[in-house]
Amino acid sequence: MMEKMFEVQDPVNHDTQTLQVNIGPQHPSTHGVFRMNVVLDGETVVSLKPVMGYLHRNHEQIAENISYTASMPYTDRLDYFNSMSNNFAWALAVEKLANLDVPERAQYIRVIMAELTRLVNHVSVIGFLLNDLGAFFTPVLYAFREREKILDIFEEVSGARMMCNFLRFGGIKRDLPAGTLERIKEVIQNFPKFLDEFETLLTKNEILCMRCQNVGVLPAELAVNASITGPMLRASGVNYDVRKADKYSIYDRFDFKIPLGQTGDVYDRYYCRVLEMRESLKILQQALRDIPVTGEIISKKMAPFVKAPRNFKPPVGEAYGRVEAPKGELGFYVVSDGTPQPWRYHVRAPSLINLTILEDLCIGHKVADAIVILGSIDIVLGEVDH
Repeated sequence: MMEKMFEVQDPVNHDTQTLQVNIGPQHPSTHGVFRMNVVLDGETVVSLKPVMGYLHRNHEQIAENISYTASMPYTDRLDYFNSMSNNFAWALAVEKLANLDVPERAQYIRVIMAELTRLVNHVSVIGFLLNDLGAFFTPVLYAFREREKILDIFEEVSGARMMCNFLRFGGIKRDLPAGTLERIKEVIQNFPKFLDEFETLLTKNEILCMRCQNVGVLPAELAVNASITGPMLRASGVNYDVRKADKYSIYDRFDFKIPLGQTGDVYDRYYCRVLEMRESLKILQQALRDIPVTGEIISKKMAPFVKAPRNFKPPVGEAYGRVEAPKGELGFYVVSDGTPQPWRYHVRAPSLINLTILEDLCIGHKVADAIVILGSIDIVLGEVDH
């Protein structure tokens, strides 16, 4: 009788049923207010639909009803980890539209702030990725320790740690305070030691390799066809970086390499960001070496509009300005009708576009891997739901 009670039937003859699960919108691993509608066969992902829009704030519609300069602090709220890069892209778009030049010293300061921003982003996303892998908060705390040093510089320069609102059309809002360049030099001199420590703990870590290698593989062809950019694209082996392709600002003056992956998996996306931080340090060292000691910080054409920004009216026309933001190509398309407000304003947000291939990366993997794959894409919902 006991034998019959515990008899195990052949599982091959059992009908299986898929299970639909909603992960989010409050799930701690979704990097914001975001939901994944997942269909599972056991623990294997059969289908995954990203559900977004919880943070939609009408960013583009607001920008079409305020002055050009008034949009600058709104760009801070897109990828709120990287406000300096957001400012940079919007400034380039309007400068192209209005044919504005940027003084030499301001160009160098812009690049320095942009590359410090890349360090902030990449070190943070690696910490979050390890958190998604189940490494608790230790890697995040290591990462945030270094991030704080750079945010202190941003606060010193702009008055704000995250929502910096620092760039202006034709230059920057104010010059660097005395001693800031020395403090930046100190930060970047110590950063390689931190990266070495981080890599010693992570890069050849057996658990990280097992969980990340051959997981969420993004083929190069799919990456190109889906308009993926940034570390996501380069991890798949595609040699494309807006800093090299466009040579915007003064990036053509710097010697740096574009790290590429081979497999396009979660591990390659992690390691590409590590290598990109090392290249950013090279750019920072060159910029700090070559920056003019003194000089103007804003175009003379913009002098009349510094105290009266609402009077700034670019000529009729259209322009697209883009930068290699930490998450990929961030672009602003603007159309002017000659009034103080843009007639058309559109954001090409890398977080949103990179998120579109999430299902392709997750199908066939376990549900726990889907969390890690999402973390490797590196999204910020302020940019996704703009």
